[in-house]
Amino acid sequence: SALFPLVVAAEITPIVIGGSLGLLLLRRVGLFSALFPLVVAAEITPIVIGGSLGLTGKYEQLALMQKRGFELWQHQINRQGGMLGRPVELILKDDQSDKKQAIEIYRNLLDNKKVDLIFAPYSSGLTNAIMPVVESHNIPLIASGAAANMLWEQGYKNLFGLFLPASRYTVGFLEMIALSGITEITIVTANDLFSQAIADGARKWAEDFGLTVTFQRDFQKGERDLLAVATEIAAYTPKVLIVCGHYNESIDMLKALEKVGYQPPLYFATIGPALEKFQHQLGEQAEGVFSSVQWSSQALHRKEDGELFVQPFIAEYGVEPSYHAAQAYAAGQVLVAAIEENQSLDLDALRKKLSTFHTLNVIGRYGVDATGRQVRHFALNSQWQNGKLEIVWPAELATSQPQLNISQQ
Repeated sequence: SALFPLVVAAEITPIVIGGSLGLLLLRRVGLFSALFPLVVAAEITPIVIGGSLGLTGKYEQLALMQKRGFELWQHQINRQGGMLGRPVELILKDDQSDKKQAIEIYRNLLDNKKVDLIFAPYSSGLTNAIMPVVESHNIPLIASGAAANMLWEQGYKNLFGLFLPASRYTVGFLEMIALSGITEITIVTANDLFSQAIADGARKWAEDFGLTVTFQRDFQKGERDLLAVATEIAAYTPKVLIVCGHYNESIDMLKALEKVGYQPPLYFATIGPALEKFQHQLGEQAEGVFSSVQWSSQALHRKEDGELFVQPFIAEYGVEPSYHAAQAYAAGQVLVAAIEENQSLDLDALRKKLSTFHTLNVIGRYGVDATGRQVRHFALNSQWQNGKLEIVWPAELATSQPQLNISQQ
């Protein structure tokens, strides 16, 4: 027996944010003797944010970047005292890049009330798949990995875009080549929602810029052998080829074209060329490849973003962040800005705030229209030059002049 009462250390419960990655904070209750009166510390409940990401499967490379972006944001916000004075806990699970898995993860997180808030999965297809679950729980969701236009044509009340819609991914590139005197383009696309939205937008904007689409072709999403498509492309000998898809399509089409002995003078592909791994995997073959990027460490919107995001990311993970990582980090910034302005976790208030306010984040401006579609953000255009990813458009943010190989037209 002791001469003094026990001191009980309080349980500190973090804020949990759901997601497709399993990161759980430890909670400990300590019981110890002390030579002082009974002291009981107040309980602090964490905010839990949950979600899923395709950490395996076809979206693995891109989802990994997003995971790191979410984690870096969580670590930093907790060092700053959390949200509303409460620590943030992340629960991110692997959905294996599969719609059914993602649906089950979000249903489990929300039906069992395991989270206070949620982060989005990667890809337009998976985001669209989980939206009926999200809508049934009436919980706001920032689309940090989705841009297909149709997402904002479904009447969803809880989906808020973070970056440029897919239909505008090629606008800068098309404007750039049209101003250079190029008049014809070829478009090939995977047949998923996101890629089709890019292709539909490219056709529309090509017409607006006075460009003629001389050949277009769809192919099955997930098909890795694109030799047949490359053979058809080579028969037309296009000067400009636009490939609408994700990482694998950008790589596989170049390899297939190499096999048939044809290389378009201008090659533009979405998603893949924005990653360092693209150049590491292709080497010299990556030279001259164009893409659109939602953000670049070479064209920061605010000087402090380098110290806030880029440098800590490199220090933690040993690689440059892609725009996919920046999007995840930005989703956390927008979420905390809305909640701190409201000084509440009330979901109705959060929905209203996300619908109406404007804020700055690491990838630029946030502001949506009545459907939740992002309208204030704009993309950059990049090109691999001498082993480095340069920003080549718009001119006022360019780090290098575009190399258009006009002599080959």
